[in-house]
Amino acid sequence: MTIRDEILALKKEQGAVILAHNYVAGEIQDIADFCGDSLELSVKAKHVSAPVIVFCGVRFMAETAKILSPKAKVLLPRPDAGCPMADMASAADVRAMRRAHPGAVFCAYVNSTAETKAEIDICCTSGNVENVLASVPADKEIVFLPDGNLGANMIRKTDRNMILWKGCCPVHDAVTPGMIRDARALHPGVEILVHPECRPDVVKAADRALSTGGMLKYIRESSAKEFIVGTECGILHRLRRENPDKVFYTLKPELVCADMKKLALEDVLAALKTGREEIVLPEDVMKKALLPIERMISVGR
Repeated sequence: MTIRDEILALKKEQGAVILAHNYVAGEIQDIADFCGDSLELSVKAKHVSAPVIVFCGVRFMAETAKILSPKAKVLLPRPDAGCPMADMASAADVRAMRRAHPGAVFCAYVNSTAETKAEIDICCTSGNVENVLASVPADKEIVFLPDGNLGANMIRKTDRNMILWKGCCPVHDAVTPGMIRDARALHPGVEILVHPECRPDVVKAADRALSTGGMLKYIRESSAKEFIVGTECGILHRLRRENPDKVFYTLKPELVCADMKKLALEDVLAALKTGREEIVLPEDVMKKALLPIERMISVGR
């Protein structure tokens, strides 16, 4: 019996559901019940009735699943799979910023810890950030955290003034306009899609800035046959699987999230066998963090 067969057998036996982010390795995506971006996975977790959720992603995502499905046993197969961006905004830092801006609405990117979510007003993802910001009254000051690049891109796009946190995704922040120029020279006429976590000068140089879910939808509906993709390389597996008639180039092979790539089939199997690592959060944190997440979901895309 292969590892894949063992995983599927144990999953059936336990009534488990496997959720995977678009950035994890292709072999993990292939055994998942559902793949998606942060917003899609949040919605899925909210409506999952399975007793066990195996979350194939990073810690803040598994925490969000636990908050939305408190009765389920949520497992994170690689306990060391974290998110550098999420670590850039602690709950204590947010409380201190609250004291400096007592009347502001605090909007946190979903890439944040459960403790940080418990201190803010509303969450957003790169897929629904514009709609979330539009839902905040125009006379309200907004503190946007932890991704300064996403916030800066939204200021440029919406003219909404915001106080930006000094955080970023190290993978997307490493993309440069020079990479865009090199890609255009190598593949003339091919559309370049980047993630809105990239710096504003990169977004300006590219053709479109879309969340991973947005990229998947846009490419699926486009008549074009070639695309240059400027986000974490894990998405290429799903793009090629869903669009076998189209050709995809990565903006740079180095666009790899080390945390997303820690997970292997052996880890998923071990999680199902041993119950490692179960996400356990304080009740008060879960209760306080639920409200901004539900506000995010209610806004939709």
